[in-house]
Amino acid sequence: MCLALPARVIDIDASGHGHVDLGGVRKHISFALLDQVQVGDYVIVHVGYALTLLDPDEAQQTLALFAQMAPTEQTPPTDQAASAQP
Repeated sequence: MCLALPARVIDIDASGHGHVDLGGVRKHISFALLDQVQVGDYVIVHVGYALTLLDPDEAQQTLALFAQMAPTEQTPPTDQAASAQP
């Protein structure tokens, strides 16, 4: 299964490569599969390639949904066996 997140294009060089921002993580990718990508656009990235150009509003809605699903607080698992009293 593949999970694709919208990534914002940060820069593009003359060779068709550049960087995207994935929620604060910067990745080097290829834009060779897309035409007319510009800095500031949102793309879907898979295995180092930008596959699809996204509408900015759709990208923002998707990112907002993922942010809502993210846990706000992580609770460590409890070991019931260790807390059981004989």
